[in-house]
Amino acid sequence: MTSSSGEIAARDLEAARRKNASHGLRAGRFKPSWIPLHLLLVAGSLAMFVPFLWMLFSALKPLDEIFAQPPKLLPKLWQPQNFVTAWQGADFARAYFNSVYIAGLVTIFTLITCSMAAYAFARIRFPGRKVIFGVFLATLMVPFQLTVIPLYVIMGQLRWIDTHLALIVPPALFNAFGVFLLRQYVRGIPLELEEAASIDGAGRIRIFTTIILPLLRTPLVALGIFVFLGQWNSFFSPLIFLNSDRNFTIPLVVNQFKGAYSSDWTSLMAATTMAALPMLLIFIIAQRQIVQGIALSGSKT
Repeated sequence: MTSSSGEIAARDLEAARRKNASHGLRAGRFKPSWIPLHLLLVAGSLAMFVPFLWMLFSALKPLDEIFAQPPKLLPKLWQPQNFVTAWQGADFARAYFNSVYIAGLVTIFTLITCSMAAYAFARIRFPGRKVIFGVFLATLMVPFQLTVIPLYVIMGQLRWIDTHLALIVPPALFNAFGVFLLRQYVRGIPLELEEAASIDGAGRIRIFTTIILPLLRTPLVALGIFVFLGQWNSFFSPLIFLNSDRNFTIPLVVNQFKGAYSSDWTSLMAATTMAALPMLLIFIIAQRQIVQGIALSGSKT
């Protein structure tokens, strides 16, 4: 027998969730009392956006204009060749490949492990479930810097120092935030869907793959974007575990333009812009999925 009734119900539930989420995003009407809040949000947005614009236009300026007084946003003399100089001054092509390769693998395996762990914590009753989940949440308050030394010792014993495995395996196997995010969403899925699938003869694995995972698509997309962005921007871990230039990621390559006594500011601004633009485009394209994933995962229906 198949789990057709459970799958149909799951699709109906997902369609209803998306409709309600879209309606909720559009339903609010503007009120005059919201004006101060909107002004505050605009001010906060400018505080985040203006430095990015300054970086972008500084990448197109000659060095003397970057430190000109009074400062001006737009350059008088446009120098797009700064991007060519930055690209040729470091192995950006390999660094881009390394960053995409590491962030992509970490994202894929994180989504797999977090979705399975979230389903187990939300649905499967086993001894110590609440205690173990509490320990998971407690790790969110532990700074990564406290775990560096033991993690470095473990990576050294495995001979993974100066390899990408040291950057892929630990975050892919343990992501407490991802487990928490997906668990909240799984708890909001009606048990009747799984019961209907069980009546049709589906086991745990089939229920997870055909009922739960399709309903987790929205939070999985949001979590995947968060994980990818985090790995792309990660500087501390690659700095600790990587030694060879051929293994460097984008943040380490950008850091090479900053010296101990002087810095190539035009190339540094161009390199930073090239590092930030791909992630900015991803966020612009997928911002709706991010908002819906967080909004729906934070509520239990």
